[in-house]
Amino acid sequence: MKSHGIKVISSLIIGLGITFSPITSNATAPKSIKVHYIDVGQGDSIYIKAPNGEDIVIDGGNKGKGNAVVSYLKKQKVDDIEVLISTHPDADHIGGLDEVINAFKVENVYAPKVSNSTQAYKDFLNAVKKKKLTIKTAQAGVKLPVKDVNAQIVGPVKTYAKSDLNDWSAVVHMAYKKNTFLFTGDAEAKSEADMIKSKKTLRADVLKVGHHGAKTSTSKNFLNVVKPKYAVISVGKNSYGHPTSQVVNLLKGTKASILRTDQSGTIIITGDGTSYSVKKSR
Repeated sequence: MKSHGIKVISSLIIGLGITFSPITSNATAPKSIKVHYIDVGQGDSIYIKAPNGEDIVIDGGNKGKGNAVVSYLKKQKVDDIEVLISTHPDADHIGGLDEVINAFKVENVYAPKVSNSTQAYKDFLNAVKKKKLTIKTAQAGVKLPVKDVNAQIVGPVKTYAKSDLNDWSAVVHMAYKKNTFLFTGDAEAKSEADMIKSKKTLRADVLKVGHHGAKTSTSKNFLNVVKPKYAVISVGKNSYGHPTSQVVNLLKGTKASILRTDQSGTIIITGDGTSYSVKKSR
């Protein structure tokens, strides 16, 4: 009788067209932090996809590079930007940010409290005003609203002369579990020394090398504190001699893997919380 009952139930199920899908796991893909060092030539632009989905943009390249940055972000399926940081008002960092702000909904804008008279800076301010946003001061001690990531601004720790725009650079440290990143803008040796003296969290496996590898940044003392395993230089064709042999040799001395956007194109470093993988566009 028991066997007959099972056959009847089976017949009913087949007759009603009921099907069963195999049991699937609800487990989601492992979380990771993904940092894109976008190739914008001689300039800086970084896009970060945080483990919980927040989108972070640090700098936008030079004037005329904004469209390329916007296009790249759209290819990454960015719909809004939770955190946008202008490290300092030099044109090769702030130049494309107005187009980024115009193209996306932006929730938080950070910039150091120093101005510039350039058109690039004025366009940035106008874009912020048009979107009715308020610029939050980028200075040491400011924590960024990123879930599951300890994201904080560690520099500048002081105010500097307005002629020292590079030392005003917002320096950002991010830690996701055991993954650590440091983004330095164009911070020079004076700012580096002040950050070291103030005992800011600087140790990082992945360093965005300051000022495109200029000899005025990335001091030996700074590298001794950061101890990078990867050193990313955002640089293009230039007349400044960037990156300088002095800085390249210092980086080689740390045995860090040197990655350059002028040689590898856009560089993507993904951290899964413990290890890293590196992808180059060329």
